[in-house]
Amino acid sequence: MTFKNKFLILTALYAVFACAQDKNPKNTEHEFEVVVKDLSIPWGFTFLPDNSILITENEGQIIHFKDGKKTEIKNTPKIYNRGQGGLLDIVLHPNYSNNGWIYITYSSPEGKDKGGHTALMRAKLKNNTLVEKQVLYKATPNTTRGQHFGSRIVFDDKGYLYFTIGERGNRDENPQDITRDGGKVYRLHDDGRIPSENPFINTPNAKKAIYSYGHRNPQGMTIHPETREIWTHEHGPKGGDEINIIKSGKNYGWPVISYGINYIGTKFTDITEKEGMEQPLHYWDPSIAPSGMTFITSDKYKGWEGNLLIGSLKFKYLDNCYIKNGKIIKEERLLDGLGRVRSVNQGPDGYIYVGIENLGIVKLIKK
Repeated sequence: MTFKNKFLILTALYAVFACAQDKNPKNTEHEFEVVVKDLSIPWGFTFLPDNSILITENEGQIIHFKDGKKTEIKNTPKIYNRGQGGLLDIVLHPNYSNNGWIYITYSSPEGKDKGGHTALMRAKLKNNTLVEKQVLYKATPNTTRGQHFGSRIVFDDKGYLYFTIGERGNRDENPQDITRDGGKVYRLHDDGRIPSENPFINTPNAKKAIYSYGHRNPQGMTIHPETREIWTHEHGPKGGDEINIIKSGKNYGWPVISYGINYIGTKFTDITEKEGMEQPLHYWDPSIAPSGMTFITSDKYKGWEGNLLIGSLKFKYLDNCYIKNGKIIKEERLLDGLGRVRSVNQGPDGYIYVGIENLGIVKLIKK
């Protein structure tokens, strides 16, 4: 048995023994259509201008789905495929139609140390091959640990690129130290340059790309459709998965404050609040193991407009979050029991598409 398979089995056992059953009610006023079949771990996906789809398979493949056929893209980045490592998120540049840039996060083995760490690359697609590949950021140092790579990517309205990196299983050193990579949200220009407005640009020895810190393992990030704020979610330990609104230079507390405990039931902190550290907008207990995140902004889902959708790996459903006055007031299960929900996006046609492990990409349809 490979290390990756052992890791996934152990993760599943933690989910069974560490947390109580989720209590969110099921919503039955919806159905689904399988759009892309036979995918293993569709970590991220994005729609091209011709409505075809680029999909990252965590094990290392990028799939181009067009006209009902899947084509594997050539010359993809070399990955450190251990534990949660692999190909991660994929997005298009906001001006993709003119410049052709595609952005990918992945666990990279590049560097002098053994193991890997999260990297951000951009490339172009030509004849089903990645060309003009440029590594824009590579976190250091590498580690052989197999957990907490992050990672999601978004662009804001000013063209800044944000991406997340988990703390790589080193909670006592990485997330609270701005001279170290890991447990951070980063901000770059689209070509990898570091913005002069970044909060730690003038801090000695700081990683200048850091935008916020004190994170555990953010696997969801999106832009609020009205406020235009950056929303993330991240995995907690046993309990304490969080939704956060990301602000420049802020500390989100991990592991000094948390609403969770160790998987074995012991405490690692006695406090949930501390001056100078941000409180989450929302947290889950029991943990749902969130992955993927988007807002509904189309008119395809009457009564759900403005809702936040988040995948649950642990409980195998899409969490439909109703928001009022900046707070989540209600949650319900969509696509319940289909499989571990890894990724979610709103398509160009206004429908919600969901990447589900060992199934594929499905289209959500409201009855």
